[in-house]
Amino acid sequence: MSTLIGAHVDQTDPIAQARARGADAAQIFLGDPQDYKGPQIRYPGGADALRAAAAEAGILLYVHAPYVINVATTNNRIRIPSRKLLQQHVSAAAEIGAAGVIVHGGHVLAKDDPEKGFDNWRKAIDQLDAAVPVLIENTAGGDNAMARGVSKLERLWASVLQADGGDEVGFCLDTCHAYAGGEDLAGLVDRVRAATGRIDLVHANDSRDEQGSGADRHANLGHGTLPPEELVEVVREAGAPVIVETPGGEAEHTADISWLRERLDP
Repeated sequence: MSTLIGAHVDQTDPIAQARARGADAAQIFLGDPQDYKGPQIRYPGGADALRAAAAEAGILLYVHAPYVINVATTNNRIRIPSRKLLQQHVSAAAEIGAAGVIVHGGHVLAKDDPEKGFDNWRKAIDQLDAAVPVLIENTAGGDNAMARGVSKLERLWASVLQADGGDEVGFCLDTCHAYAGGEDLAGLVDRVRAATGRIDLVHANDSRDEQGSGADRHANLGHGTLPPEELVEVVREAGAPVIVETPGGEAEHTADISWLRERLDP
């Protein structure tokens, strides 16, 4: 079976945008990714209409949670609203029939013991009513990040699996974030699976910056610093659906999806 490949698109009509890109899947924001305001479904006809349109078109939907969410932090003014916002997005994602909600791993303050952040993830999952799976995504930078590098993922998953429903939490592997975070792509899938037990989605992104830079700057496939053959091998070995979050619009995403398909199924 061929790999499902999609792109991050605008939520106003993700089905049309996915079709225009020759995509099998679409990832969207439900609202402003930099704001604590609750999710908004802007598709004409609302959640039911979007769910029906995606099913009819055979387009797999994913929701990316706002970047402001940080359930790991010890700062109550951020952690508590983050939990609430994550719950709202999970509930909205269920209404549109999404396959999962991608959320960044977050971070703690410089003075904090990282174990507090890992335990805060356990607490967040404990109280979450997850009508669709939460997919924690690895991040590129920050010494205090919960999901930068495989060693941190091991500790994060040890905490998450202690939560009620922790065994249903998924993982989203971002290739740019892994590389910029200092990981080698060769053997990455095996190392991640050893830490998390799973890979549910791949964000296939090239990196503008060098390995270990800590910079979350995506590049179009084949135009960045990632070794192309190793990038393709990560996708192949992961065996999960793929979303490209690369710069540009329809033309660039179409080219990136084609670039990947040609190398996965020559």
